[in-house]
Amino acid sequence: MDLLLILFGFFVHLDGIPVSENLYWDLIPYFVNSTKKEYVTNVGQTAYLHCRVGNLGDRAVSWIRKRDLHILTVGILTYTNDQRFQSIHTEGSEEWILKVTSPQIRDNGIYECQISTEPKMSQGFLLNVVVSRATILGNAELHVRSGSDINLTCTVTYTPDPPNFIYWYRKGNLISYSERGGINVVTEQQTRTSRLLISRACPEDSGIYTCSPSIGEPANVFVHVLVGEEPAAMQHGAADRTSTVPLNSNLFFWLRSMFISCLLQSEIINLVA
Repeated sequence: MDLLLILFGFFVHLDGIPVSENLYWDLIPYFVNSTKKEYVTNVGQTAYLHCRVGNLGDRAVSWIRKRDLHILTVGILTYTNDQRFQSIHTEGSEEWILKVTSPQIRDNGIYECQISTEPKMSQGFLLNVVVSRATILGNAELHVRSGSDINLTCTVTYTPDPPNFIYWYRKGNLISYSERGGINVVTEQQTRTSRLLISRACPEDSGIYTCSPSIGEPANVFVHVLVGEEPAAMQHGAADRTSTVPLNSNLFFWLRSMFISCLLQSEIINLVA
């Protein structure tokens, strides 16, 4: 009797309360719209795409790469030779998670969570893989007078989450407060910024300084600590000196040619006269 009621969609009353017996419609699978649709991750950082399905019943959930309609997973089984893709599901849970290990730029695009109904039901999720990198403000080389301060600011861009840490290195060695006094590092995770201050710089502080975040490409700057000469003079002096000689030489030859030309013109005038 219950089966007939389900098939014909009749309504019955139990204890005077109307109850729908059209259970077919109540058991249609659906996507839970509270799930996130866009994901941003760094190159090499594992990504997790969450798809929630209600009333799945005996149907299967698959993950499809939309650009080539390649089936990645069916249920918890992986259907691709690329083992970086894996489906994660806990028995009794509505969540079907696509795990992408070590994502690369080529993995950018839309991935569909698909239910094996007729016709198929699907929901798209956008994965954006970015290259995070550190940037040290200023030029690639910094000239500092001995006794003044070295002040470097590093920012980390194109990162979906703040880095866990930002370390500073000099000549490949981690800068330590125990090396000498006057070293101060201030890191603000939310703004993805780190500042290195070295007071009373000396020539031994010269070298390549590296800002290295927990995620992303590092950045370098070459610091020159100078003694007895203005940094600007040392930075541009060599170019100025090399350009002065040709300038003076050209001027000398130009003046000489003008003088000879004037003499020749004067001689010609005298002959004509």
